[in-house]
Amino acid sequence: MNKTHIISSFILITIILFTSCNQKKSDSFDRKVDAILSKMTLEEKVGQMAQITLDVIGNGINRHASNEPFAIDTLRIRKAIVDYHVGSILNTTNNYALPPTQWNEIISFIQKVATKETRIKIPVIYGIDAIHGTTYTDGAIMFPQQITVAASFNPTNAYNMARVTAYETRASGIPWNFSPVLDLGADPRFSRQFEGFGEDPYLIVKMGEQMIKGYEGNSDSLQSPYKVASCLKHFLGYSVPISGKDRTPALIPQNNLIEYHLASFKAAIEAGAESVMINSGIINGASVHASYEIITKLLKQDLKFEGVVVTDWMDIINLHTRDKIAENNIEAIKLSINAGIDMSMIPYEYESFCDNLVTLVKKGEVKESRIDDAVRRILKMKMKLGLWERPVTNIKDYPDFGSEKFAHMAYESAADGITLLKNNNNILPLSKKIKVLVSGPNANSMRAMNGGWTYSWQGEKTDRFAGKYNTMLEAIQNEIGTSNVKYVPGVSYIEAGKYFEDEENKFNEAIAAAKTVDVVILCLGENTYTEKPGDLNDLTMSTNQLRLAREISKAGKPVVLVLTEGRPRCISSIEPLMSAVVQTYLPGNYGGDALSDILFGDVNPSGKLPYTYPSYPNSLVTYYHKPSEEQKRAEGAYVYESDYNPQYEFGFGLSYTTFEYSNLKISNKEFSKSDIIKIDVDVKNSGERLGKEAILLYTSDLYATITPDVKRLRRFNKISLAPGQIKTVSFEITDKDLAFVNTNNQWVTEPGEFEISVGGLKTKINYK
Repeated sequence: MNKTHIISSFILITIILFTSCNQKKSDSFDRKVDAILSKMTLEEKVGQMAQITLDVIGNGINRHASNEPFAIDTLRIRKAIVDYHVGSILNTTNNYALPPTQWNEIISFIQKVATKETRIKIPVIYGIDAIHGTTYTDGAIMFPQQITVAASFNPTNAYNMARVTAYETRASGIPWNFSPVLDLGADPRFSRQFEGFGEDPYLIVKMGEQMIKGYEGNSDSLQSPYKVASCLKHFLGYSVPISGKDRTPALIPQNNLIEYHLASFKAAIEAGAESVMINSGIINGASVHASYEIITKLLKQDLKFEGVVVTDWMDIINLHTRDKIAENNIEAIKLSINAGIDMSMIPYEYESFCDNLVTLVKKGEVKESRIDDAVRRILKMKMKLGLWERPVTNIKDYPDFGSEKFAHMAYESAADGITLLKNNNNILPLSKKIKVLVSGPNANSMRAMNGGWTYSWQGEKTDRFAGKYNTMLEAIQNEIGTSNVKYVPGVSYIEAGKYFEDEENKFNEAIAAAKTVDVVILCLGENTYTEKPGDLNDLTMSTNQLRLAREISKAGKPVVLVLTEGRPRCISSIEPLMSAVVQTYLPGNYGGDALSDILFGDVNPSGKLPYTYPSYPNSLVTYYHKPSEEQKRAEGAYVYESDYNPQYEFGFGLSYTTFEYSNLKISNKEFSKSDIIKIDVDVKNSGERLGKEAILLYTSDLYATITPDVKRLRRFNKISLAPGQIKTVSFEITDKDLAFVNTNNQWVTEPGEFEISVGGLKTKINYK
């Protein structure tokens, strides 16, 4: 036997042993779960399906105007856990981040009641929205939001964010995280676009896979005290409502739903995701929380998802109060549980949910076998997390909590994602020996850099917790000295107002100051928001901010526009007046430091847009639009054209160096089913600075039975090159990468020509 065969045999044996070990562990879990389930009453089973918010068992609801510390009410908690057998609790108290020691105390008390005072002694599973770091824990490391990580085109950043978040969430005593968001961010109007990985399905797949690995590790590592159960959000088609507003109806053709929206969830489930949260909205007239077709047939049967399906906030009740498909709450419960919901995020009136579901089972309107299936899934997730052996962790066992090591990862993610969109006459990087004016509402705000889900739901409390980090202004002052920096806001957000409300603040003083400096750094964008409060009526940036930009530009000094925003706000009226444009997205607590290092040349920018940046509110198309949306001017009896006019295209991003692409090589010009096409391209750093470049490989189906997309991203890789250095970058694709979903909702790769493009180079291949 030669060496290759020995290695192959070893790998095969290793795979068999690993699979066998995992199967034995899974079988062991199943036996233990069935043993517990066999002892449970109907009421105890139904209680496991109930999830309540923390304030229900404490004094948090009534503390809004006081400084009274949170305390668990012993009568309330015993009613919920002992009398009603509630199996899950979520959220923070009174919308505030808590120190990890307090989290440990709270969850220790909860688990003591659950494991000492109940008949079956099943531990509670606590869940939290730890979106870009451990949202509700004071002192945790806040990474950039997912959209900034997507712009890095470096999945390692997604893995690091998830790994650190898992560690610090478990340090808080919490084992379940409602993350990642895998929705397709194809509508820039949507209030939660910043929570996802952008508009491209393949980019979301690769980032999502790494998030699952960071949260959960390998399939057998959930019992690690450093891992959490992930929760995929929001199955399915949540992020593209017709109106652009959260939780409003969407119309998505079935073939588009499969091709563009499903892939990220499928990949994450295959990577081992333990739970899924359901879309709060309505697709094609069907409320998703009541859809047997989506929850049971598609998710549980077709995708073979064996984990827990949880609702979003109050969404069973919403079937009655909002969607009007259930005449009362009991009918709403019947519809959702029969559709396949396993756990209800109630979050307040749990007694009604539990009592009504028990009644439905006793009347035969919900089968007890459906209850058993749901509870089996919940118990198995708890068992995988090792909650019987370790119902709560202790902060003392987490020495890296809030560490410099973790902080560096967050900084690197921000620096890797910040995107240079314009740089006239190479105005950037700036000299460190100049005088600058820093202006705009986002210049001196930790809140604006972080976005929603930061220390509080809407992020409005961020500045109270993040004082030790540097705003953009403070980072620039640290970089070139306070004496060289003037700060006049010009426009400020109204602190007690809605996220979109701003006002003039020393406006004329800012205009005057612009005349006295060498360069203006103008920090515009959005204040914090998420979900329904983040709905908007106009994608154009605010009137006050646009006016500030126009007036400051009249000073005749170079203006560097720094954007800090959760979605691309239209800037076409001021963009020509700007010398440079830098998109930071929402870069987190270390975003100020990363931005300053980029502005002054300590770091070479390498981010690329993970979405199409629109020029106008009525010109919203993705990069993979149809050819009819990009028609050249036609002359004749009728003169018409179709403009494709984004401000900046998906995948666009500048550097302080230059890159040249050459020698695009294809292993085979003709191929058939299952053939592997190998693609090589040489990339050279032809400039004078060390730089990183994300190499994006696209394919175009030139003709198909339904109108093909102009192009689709199929592979990407980010590399670092020294000046003059050349690297050959290699990719592989197969016929499956060139497939689309036809009108019969089937994946097909049709014979014909395809174009492959990388860095402006193109070649054609033929599929037989």
